[in-house]
Amino acid sequence: MTPLVLTGFTATSCLGRGRREMTEALRSTRSGLTPCRFEDVDINTWIGLVPGIEDAPLPRVWREYECRNNRLAFLGLGQDGFLETVAACVGRVGPRRVGLFIGTSTSGILEAELAYRHRDPQTGALPATFRYATTHNAFSVAAFARSVLGLAGPAAVVSTACSSSAKAFGSAQRMIAAGVIDAAVVGGVDTLCLTTLYGFHSLQLTSARPCRPFDVSRDGISIGEAAAFALLERPLDRGDGNRIVLLGVGESNDGYHLSAPHPQGLGARLAIQAALAAADVDPSAIGYVNLHGTGTISNDSAESTAVTGIFGTDIPCSSTKGATGHTLGAAGALEAVICAIALQHQLIPGGSNTTAVDPCLKLNYITSSQTRPIAHAVSNSFGFGGTNCSVVLGKIA
Repeated sequence: MTPLVLTGFTATSCLGRGRREMTEALRSTRSGLTPCRFEDVDINTWIGLVPGIEDAPLPRVWREYECRNNRLAFLGLGQDGFLETVAACVGRVGPRRVGLFIGTSTSGILEAELAYRHRDPQTGALPATFRYATTHNAFSVAAFARSVLGLAGPAAVVSTACSSSAKAFGSAQRMIAAGVIDAAVVGGVDTLCLTTLYGFHSLQLTSARPCRPFDVSRDGISIGEAAAFALLERPLDRGDGNRIVLLGVGESNDGYHLSAPHPQGLGARLAIQAALAAADVDPSAIGYVNLHGTGTISNDSAESTAVTGIFGTDIPCSSTKGATGHTLGAAGALEAVICAIALQHQLIPGGSNTTAVDPCLKLNYITSSQTRPIAHAVSNSFGFGGTNCSVVLGKIA
């Protein structure tokens, strides 16, 4: 595929708001996970909570979109000059030539959960103030972001569990390649809610400690929330140098099981290979792999098999979910931004909370952040139902 330049990118998570705070946290291998004190959730687990969302209502003009998910989207869009970067792009190509593709898993479902607490005791009717279309609805985050950014091009939401916002990169790339648009805002937004916390707990997938991906004592995930965005454009001859580019996207679906990966990592391997082929990059050229690495026994084992089968056992790898938690539908975009930061700063992030790497997993797993030359990076995102996506990013002068 033709490389696409990330002319702007940003992320907000429990590690902080914007690239500077995230880079500092990654450099120090700091975790943002805290004990769960969300709403009235009664689960012994840790979460990646973004502080301040409760105190950041949307501006009145967008009040109909008021919910936790759109609040986080607004916080995220406001970092790193991203609004101004998109506005400049719109000025160059026009609002109809800029698309919007966002991944989410639960969108604003928390609003529905809160509304159910206030049902009419006789009829069961939800409160008249509950607005499904602009909050709970999966497309609400795209409609909201489109309005904030002043875009008029195609817009879509991808909701394929934990691969959602990685696959959004593929959707954007195809639309640009087809000539439908000249640029695209790609991102992921997912926020904490009762459905995901209790749902993953019911599957016995949440850990009572901060998650420890690829650790010999790993026993489950920590759920987090995040908003991450990137602006993709065709290469422009601006002489700015040191640009981060999207080189390839690979997708697969092995359909092995509703909630468990193929034990040999078949779908993961197919996605990685497709991404490398699209990028026309040899596995030996990859300098870092950001693993999906949820911290569950089966996921980490299957991914290890897939990654070592392609790259061997020497390539530096880590999962940053020990720092951010598993941000579900936002994970793909968040970790693509982390890879962009890694390339920008020549930084391999260490895997927070992992202290004793499982010797059965033959990866070169990095536990303490280190600086070394990186020209290409891969970000893996694998979701329920065997929906898989890998993204290849690179740095060009």
